[in-house]
Amino acid sequence: MQQWFDENTAGAVGGIMGAVLGGGFGGIVGGVGGTLAAMGKAKAFVIGMFITAIGISLIIVFVGLYALINGQPWHVWFAFLLPGMITSIIMGGLLPVVQKRYCQAEQRKLDAEAIRTA
Repeated sequence: MQQWFDENTAGAVGGIMGAVLGGGFGGIVGGVGGTLAAMGKAKAFVIGMFITAIGISLIIVFVGLYALINGQPWHVWFAFLLPGMITSIIMGGLLPVVQKRYCQAEQRKLDAEAIRTA
């Protein structure tokens, strides 16, 4: 099997995916998600953004695994696995935290309503 791209291209591919996934999409999802979750707003949108980020990163992981299984050189599969694994682990780990923040915001609303009616 012929390699998909050379080492220099692999560095560019991995760097671009890492920057777009982590710096771009991850930064936007984290910043917007953290702010909105603390206020208890746009829950479906924020959770959807996290799930989308996890889904995209898992697709990239599967591409890297496909390259590894098919005997591509290390620089090919590593360019996919590294950004995909990092993003999926971070976003997957933060999803329960965001869900907990929404539960806390809902509890604050319920507590405030109970105080107003008491």
